[in-house]
Amino acid sequence: MEGMSYQRFPKVKIRELKDDYAKFELRDTDASVANALRRVMIAEVPTVAIDLVEIEVNSSVLNDEFIAHRLGLIPLTSENAMSMRFSRDCDACDGDGQCEYCSVEFHLNAKCRTDQTLDVTSKDLISADHRVTPVDFGDPAAYDSGDQQRGIIIVKLRRGQELRLRAIARKGIGKDHAKWSPAATVTFMYEPEIHINDEMMENLTLEEKKAWVESSPTKVFDIDPNTGQVVVVDPEAYTYDDEVLKKAEAMGKPGLVEIYAKEDSFIFTVESTGAIKASQLVLNAIEVLKQKLDAVRLSEDTVEADDQFGELGAHMRGG
Repeated sequence: MEGMSYQRFPKVKIRELKDDYAKFELRDTDASVANALRRVMIAEVPTVAIDLVEIEVNSSVLNDEFIAHRLGLIPLTSENAMSMRFSRDCDACDGDGQCEYCSVEFHLNAKCRTDQTLDVTSKDLISADHRVTPVDFGDPAAYDSGDQQRGIIIVKLRRGQELRLRAIARKGIGKDHAKWSPAATVTFMYEPEIHINDEMMENLTLEEKKAWVESSPTKVFDIDPNTGQVVVVDPEAYTYDDEVLKKAEAMGKPGLVEIYAKEDSFIFTVESTGAIKASQLVLNAIEVLKQKLDAVRLSEDTVEADDQFGELGAHMRGG
């Protein structure tokens, strides 16, 4: 109908926020937007990862390809990845992917000179750019106690064995290879709305109430020790398994509880690999999603879309 607007204004409420973990509510939108945000976080937020390895010396027990693969999967700090160029689009190096605008160079030089096994780890990778370094998963408390934090193990060397290499890290997205995905886990669930029929519940004995509460695989319900009433203690623990509904029907009490999924309210859980903070992951995903929507809006003007979005504009047109 002319003049009708379907525009919505989603709202976000942060519940928990850490460097590598975020939990938030997304309201006043639908599943298509929630799923688009989830997919972009997993596969289209850019990070930096090792993409080229030149091995000079390798006398370890692992072959060159094995080590190169392990290097590629080491998370690198990628706070500035959004401002870097994709190597294929870089005009400074003609797409070679080895210049300061689209890549970061690493060096590793390790040799075991004692009878004790030498652990070669991500801490041994020397970066040419202090902003792009292997993610530190060490426990700060361990540093205080004097324990040595050595990072992610790449290979172990015995006396006389040596590993010397040069590596190039480039910008990429998870859609191209999983090593570029900044997300360890991204999930969302519909926020459940639970209503207990108090009148029907009053007619149950204490044993029946306990049996009904215990039918839920997760701790959604409990019995108030003071009033003896069944209460909802954690609605988000409900996994839409319908066990309590089946139990109510088996007891001859259909309608004892009603459970609905709010179709415009979602609870997101985001875990980062450490390449970028979880909060920045969400913000970058929103920015990428905005760019994709702008590319769709400009798709009728091919020249303008290509000038502004490069390969993204062509991709959105199916080219």
